[in-house]
Amino acid sequence: MITRPTLLLDKQKCLANISTMVNKAKKAGVVLRPHFKTHQSHEIGRWFREIGIDRITCSSLSMANYFAEDGWSDITIAFPVNVLEIETINKLAAKVKLNLLVETVEAVELISGKLTSKINLFIKIDAGYGRTGIDYMNLKKIDNVIEAISRHDYLNFSGFLEHAGHSYNARGQEEIMKVHFETLENMATLKARYMQAFPEPAISIGDTPTCSVAEDFGAADEIRPGNFVFYDLMQEQIGACDYEQIAVAMACPVVALHPERNEIVVYGGGVHFSKDRIVNNGKTVFGKVVENNGAGWGDFIEDTYVKSLSQEHGIIKATDSFLKRKKIGDIVKILPVHSCMAADLMDGYLTTDGEWLEKRVNSLS
Repeated sequence: MITRPTLLLDKQKCLANISTMVNKAKKAGVVLRPHFKTHQSHEIGRWFREIGIDRITCSSLSMANYFAEDGWSDITIAFPVNVLEIETINKLAAKVKLNLLVETVEAVELISGKLTSKINLFIKIDAGYGRTGIDYMNLKKIDNVIEAISRHDYLNFSGFLEHAGHSYNARGQEEIMKVHFETLENMATLKARYMQAFPEPAISIGDTPTCSVAEDFGAADEIRPGNFVFYDLMQEQIGACDYEQIAVAMACPVVALHPERNEIVVYGGGVHFSKDRIVNNGKTVFGKVVENNGAGWGDFIEDTYVKSLSQEHGIIKATDSFLKRKKIGDIVKILPVHSCMAADLMDGYLTTDGEWLEKRVNSLS
C-alpha cells in the first residue's frame, strides 16, 4: 500500500528503452556506455548486463564504488576529476578499470604524483555546450594537457569526451539533429588531428536527446546516454521520446482539496521531484497528472498539472471534473519533469508488478 510519495517504475517500458538503445548502438557500430546516474540501482544495472553491456558511466566516485560492488569493472566518471578525492581514486583504481576526466595541466599534475594504480584519462572537451571542458578549437591547451599526461607512468591518455547538453534547448528532432551534427563535426576534427600521434584516440559522446534521435554517430567510438532508461516530460517536450516511453511516475497522496481555486494539495514536493520545470502552453509545469490505472498509469489528464512545489507540498491545478473525482487519501500519479533528479531524491522504485527495487540513496558522499 502506498502511503507516501513513491516513485513507480514500469519495468516493461524500462526494458524496452534499454533494448532500443542497445540495438541502436550495435547497428551504428559504437560502444554503449550508459550513464547510470539516472537509475542508480544495482537491479536495473543488471538488466543492462543481461543484454551484453559491460562498461558504464557514473557521475561521482561514490556512485562508481556502489556499482563496482556489484561487479562492474570498467567505469568512466563523467565529471572533472576532484583532486581532493585522490585516496578514493586509488582504492577504486586498484579494483576496476577507471577512466577519469581532466581539462587542465594543473589537475594532471595534482593527481599524478599521488597515484598508486594506473588510470585512463579523457580530456573533457567543450564542443558547443559551454558548461566546462576545453574548447575544441583550443589546440594549444589540449596539446599541453596531453603532454602533461604523457610524462607520468600511471596515466594513460585515452581520448576526448564531450556532453552535448545544449541539445536540451532543442524543440523537435530537427533541432536535436542540428546539435548532433555540429558536435560530431567538432569532435571528428579533433580525432583527425591526433590520430597520427595516437592511433586510437577514443571519442566519447553522450546525451539522451541526440542518442535517442540519431542513427549515425560518425567519428564517435562510444555513446553515454543516461536519461533514456526512464525518459520524462522534458525529453518528451524536446522530442527525444514519446509519452508511451516514459517509464516512471510519482504516486502522491492527496492531503487537501481547494475546489474554490481548482487546486489539489499532494504530499510530494521539491524533495521528491526536484524543482525542474518546463513551460507548456505558457504555463510553468512541474509535473503532469496522469490517469491512475491500478498499479500503473494511463493518459494525461487534460489541463491538470503541478503548478508549484515547495519542500513537501505539491500544488496541482485541476479541472472541475478531475477535482470532483478526488478525495483526501486518494493517490494521484504524476509524470516528473526530470526523472534523473526525481530518482536521485528517492530511496527506491515500486514496479508496476509490485516489486520493490532498492537503489543508492546517499548521493552526497
